[in-house]
Amino acid sequence: MCRFLAYLGKPIFADELLLKPKNSLMKQSHHAQESDMTVNGDGFGIGWYNHARRIEPALFRSIRPAWNDENLSYNASMIRTNCLLAHIRAATQGGVSIHNSHPFQYKEFLMMQNGGIKDFGKIKRTLINRLDDDIFQWIEGQTDTQYIFALFMTIIGELKNTLNKEGEALNFDELASCLSQTFAEIEEMKRNAQMLSPSLYNLVVTNGKSLLATRYSTKPDEETRSLHIAANAECYTCKEGYLRFRSADSADHGVLIASEVLSDNKNFWKEIPENHYITVGEDLAVAIKPIV
Repeated sequence: MCRFLAYLGKPIFADELLLKPKNSLMKQSHHAQESDMTVNGDGFGIGWYNHARRIEPALFRSIRPAWNDENLSYNASMIRTNCLLAHIRAATQGGVSIHNSHPFQYKEFLMMQNGGIKDFGKIKRTLINRLDDDIFQWIEGQTDTQYIFALFMTIIGELKNTLNKEGEALNFDELASCLSQTFAEIEEMKRNAQMLSPSLYNLVVTNGKSLLATRYSTKPDEETRSLHIAANAECYTCKEGYLRFRSADSADHGVLIASEVLSDNKNFWKEIPENHYITVGEDLAVAIKPIV
């Protein structure tokens, strides 16, 4: 089923989120609490940014379970970043391989997902034919997430051409529109293939400076995935398994989006409503809006 977390804000050491909390992502890899599938042992990945070095993110992925990779335990306390994406995988589409481990990187962007398109193979060829040639060549694995990402980037490129914004960044409303169009086009492909099963798109995409995330199910009454946010508070340390937050009055704060709350201090967490998207700007302003 997969689990993930995304952080944007004041630079933080990765182990404060990945290893130390009572319900850390490491612990979720063998005992997830908000999922029918408690074990997520088909690999993991982390992506993070250092814009003083380059605009593209650093990326470390493994096919080993997170609980059984000493590289993660050994190095997480040395990774300090303002933007971190981390994912543990329970394989559905595609085998256990590095190329199928989230997050996925395209230029300055990272994307990861919890969910997917059931019976994806029935529309795979149709989706491939829709992709920009260069973006199609980027795909190395078999997960539906990579094809969703590729379609999203194709639509972004088309919108930039329409708006004469080549070389410019799109704003949040434009990116959200591209993501909505991505979902809509996939659903049209599914209808044409007479696929009736739900699709679930809990995903995060970032350029290291801002975040766009979704909690979306095409049939939320049948199947959904959990997603939470801790915003307008600085997550700066973890002590005895509990995340510590400081007042949002400080300019140095952070925003944390996660499949599961990481510790029992749940007053800091808010559940994202079904079929909504979340934007987190460079100023860490958060907006939660319905997907239309």
